[in-house]
Amino acid sequence: MKIKTSEFVISNTDYKKCPNPDKPEYAFTGRSNVGKSSLINMLTNRKNLAKTSGKPGKTQLINHFLINDSWYLADLPGYGYAKVSRQQRNIWKGFIKDYILNRENLMNIFVLIDIRHKPQKNDLDFMQKLGENGIPFVIIFTKADKLSKKQIQENISGYKEELLNTWEEIPDFFISSAINKTGQKEILDFISETNKLFEK
Repeated sequence: MKIKTSEFVISNTDYKKCPNPDKPEYAFTGRSNVGKSSLINMLTNRKNLAKTSGKPGKTQLINHFLINDSWYLADLPGYGYAKVSRQQRNIWKGFIKDYILNRENLMNIFVLIDIRHKPQKNDLDFMQKLGENGIPFVIIFTKADKLSKKQIQENISGYKEELLNTWEEIPDFFISSAINKTGQKEILDFISETNKLFEK
């Protein structure tokens, strides 16, 4: 798939106010500062479609983008550490949960994980919740340009080992880098194939 058009549609905190669910939708989320905005910009070949920031917690709303006039990309607030109050984090947690459980055209959630780190409890807990609720998801390991190929394989092996403690099989995953566009084709091809499964 080649992305020819990408445009911002709406931001909100209520899934009922999201765009009409007449097209397939893919949500991107992960721990704060995992490189989510950079990945979205890389996938869409746009420098500033999603706003990047060095500070965790920049995205505080559900941001919808229309891609190729045929599918929606939803940029969700990150979870985990962010320099906001506990009350604000709980609000995010509530509307993100409502969105994930009720958005009827949601085809897949991309859970972004920084490849440089060992398995983190909040990543594992989040994926566990998705699995318990039957929400389809795929892992994207980000920032692959920061490690050698050997280190990447070692860290992924560590994740596989951890996941197999609770999962019967390893969820699908992609390796990505926003810097050198690693994973761009594979992720977009996955979306293209999954789009075919959408039924209005």
